[in-house]
Amino acid sequence: MLNTTELLAIPALPLLAALIVGMFGWALKEKLSHTITTGCVTLSAILSIHVFTQVLAGASFYGNFWSWMVSGNFVVPVGMMIDQLTAIMMVTVTVVSACVHLYTIGYMHGDPGYSRFFSYISGFTFSMLVLVMGNNFFTLFFGWEAVGLVSYLLIGFWFKRESANFAALKAFIVNRVGDFGFAVGILAIWYYFGSVDYRTVFEMVPAFVEKGLTLGFMDWHVGALTFICLALFVGAMGKSGQVPLHVWLPDSMEGPTPISALIHAATMVTAGVFMVARCSPMFEYSETALAAVTLVGAITAWMCATIGLVQTDIKRVIAYSTCSQLGYMFVACGVSAYSVGIFHLMTHAFFKALLFLAAGSVIHAVMAEQDIRKMGQLRKYMPITYITMLIAALALAGVPPFAGFWSKDLIIEATMIREMGWVGGFASFAVLTAVFMTAFYTFRMFFLTFHNSDRVPAKTKSHLHESPKVITIPLMILAFGALAAGAWGVLVLDIANPEVASGYFGTSLFVLDAHNPLMMIAEEGHHGWYQFLFSAPFWLAIGGIALAYVMYYRETSLPGQLSAAFKPVYTFLLNKWYWDELYERLFMRPAQCAGTLLWQKADLAIIDRGVIHGGIVDSIKSGAARMREMQTGFVYHYAFAMVAGVFGLLTYLLLSA
Repeated sequence: MLNTTELLAIPALPLLAALIVGMFGWALKEKLSHTITTGCVTLSAILSIHVFTQVLAGASFYGNFWSWMVSGNFVVPVGMMIDQLTAIMMVTVTVVSACVHLYTIGYMHGDPGYSRFFSYISGFTFSMLVLVMGNNFFTLFFGWEAVGLVSYLLIGFWFKRESANFAALKAFIVNRVGDFGFAVGILAIWYYFGSVDYRTVFEMVPAFVEKGLTLGFMDWHVGALTFICLALFVGAMGKSGQVPLHVWLPDSMEGPTPISALIHAATMVTAGVFMVARCSPMFEYSETALAAVTLVGAITAWMCATIGLVQTDIKRVIAYSTCSQLGYMFVACGVSAYSVGIFHLMTHAFFKALLFLAAGSVIHAVMAEQDIRKMGQLRKYMPITYITMLIAALALAGVPPFAGFWSKDLIIEATMIREMGWVGGFASFAVLTAVFMTAFYTFRMFFLTFHNSDRVPAKTKSHLHESPKVITIPLMILAFGALAAGAWGVLVLDIANPEVASGYFGTSLFVLDAHNPLMMIAEEGHHGWYQFLFSAPFWLAIGGIALAYVMYYRETSLPGQLSAAFKPVYTFLLNKWYWDELYERLFMRPAQCAGTLLWQKADLAIIDRGVIHGGIVDSIKSGAARMREMQTGFVYHYAFAMVAGVFGLLTYLLLSA
C-alpha cells in the first residue's frame, strides 16, 4: 500500500510553488522564485520515482480523499488511482518538468515576467499530475481543462507580441472544439453507467456491450459505447494535435522555448494518448472507435511529416515532428498496442524535450534567430549542444540503440501485423514512409544548423558561445534518457511482453486476446530488435539520414534545384497543406460576415436607429418622468389611490355580473 501523504505531496508541491511565486513573485527576487519552484518540482520528481519503484514491487493505490460534488445520487469524489500506467506517467511528467525548470533559470534570465513564467510552468505540472493521478472522469476533466488554461497563458506569455496573442487564442478555441466532444463523452458515461469512477465504469462495460444499446439519428445508428469512445477521442484529437484539430500545435511555438518543450514532450499533448490508454477497457469493445483512432493517427503521422520536410523555423520543424510522433502513438493505441503507445510517449518525452531545449540553446546563442537558413557551422562554438542534439536526432530518427528505435519500431511492427482491412493497410504505409521523412527532416535541420556553410550574420558571431551550465546540464540529463530509456523499457520493464498481464503494465491496460498485436507477433515468431535491425524501418531511417547528408552537407545546391523543379509541391507543403486558409474560408470568414450583418442590421439599423433614435427611448423616458411625478411621498395620496382602486374593481365586478 502506498503512502497517501506522499501521493498527495506529489501534485501539491508544484501547486504550492505556483501559488507562492504567482502571488508574491513581484516581491521575490529571481533566485528565490526559481529556487522555490524548481525545488518543489524536483522534490515531486524524486517522490514520483520512489512511488514508481514501489509500484514495480507490486504496490498500488485506489481511494478517495473527499467529495468534490454531491447532487442527489451524483457524487464526484477527489481520489487517486496509482497503477503502472499512472506511475510511468508521473515519472515522465515530473522528471522532464524538473529539467525544464532548471533550464529555464538560464534561458529566461532577465525577462520581466521571470517569476510569472515559473509560476505558470509549476501550475502546468500540477495540472498534468492531477490529470494522470485521478481515479474518475471528472478529475480527469479538471486536469484536462487546467492544462488547457495554463497552456493558453504560456503560449501567450509574451503578450505584447500580436503573434503570441493570436497563437494563444487559436490554441484555446481549437481545444474548446475538442473539449466539447470530450465533455459529451463524459456526460454520456454518467448517463449510461450512472458513475464516473474508472473501476465502476470499466467493470460494467462487458455487460453494457451485451445489451447492444444504440443511438439513432434519422437513418443512422451507432452503438452507445462507440459513440462514447468517439466523443472522448474528439477531445484527444484537440488536446494532442491530431488532424483536423492540429492547427494550434505548431503555432504554440510563439511561447518561450522551455514551455514548447514542456507542452510537446510531457504534458498537454500527451494527455490524449494517456486518456485513450486509460480507457482501453472501453475502446477494446468498439471496432469502429479503434479504426477511427488508427486512421486519424496514421493521417497525422504522415501528413505532418511531409510538412516538416520544408519548414525553415527550427522550432516549427520540431513541432510538426511532435504532431507526427503523436500520430504514431495513436496508431499504436488503435491497433490495441496500448503499452507500446505509452512506451513511445515516454521515450519521445525525453528526446523531444531534448530537441526543443537544444534548439533553445541554439536560439539563445544566435540572438533569438530561429531560421535554420541563417545558421551553420555552430558545432565549433557549441560542442555540448551539438552532441546532445545529435543524440536526440538519432533517437527521433529511430536509429539503434537510441530510445526512439525501440518504441517506434515496435509500433510499426504491431501495425503491420494487426488485421484491420484498408485502415490497417494505410496505417502501415503511413508509419513506414514517415520513418524516412522523419529521419530526413530531422537531419536536414541538424546539418543546416551545425554543419553546412557558415551563414551566421557577422554581428551575431561575436555572441556565439556554448550555453551556461544551467542550460547544458538539463541537456545532458535528457540525453541520457534519449539514449537509455528505450533499452531500459524493453529489456528491464519488459514492456513488449505479449502477455499483457505479465508485462510491466499488468492489469492497468486491457486488451482482448483477438486484438493483441504483440501476441500475434510472438506467434508469428519474427519479433526481436536484432531481426528488426535489418528490416525496412531501419534502412528507411538510414536512407533518410543519407539523403539529408547528401543534400545539406555534400551537394548543397541540390535543395534549391529540387524546390524549383517541384515548386507547386514545395509551395503546398510550405503552406502546411493550406489548413489555415481552409479554416479561414470555412469558419472565420462566415463568422465575420455573420457578425458584420448582425452589427449593421440588428445593432445599427434596429437598435440604434429604431430604438435609440426612433423615439422609443424618448417615449419611455417621458412616461417614466410622468410616473415619477405621481410618487409624492404623502401617505394620504397613496391611501386615496388604493381606495379608488378598490372602488374601481368592485364597480367592474358588479357590472360584469
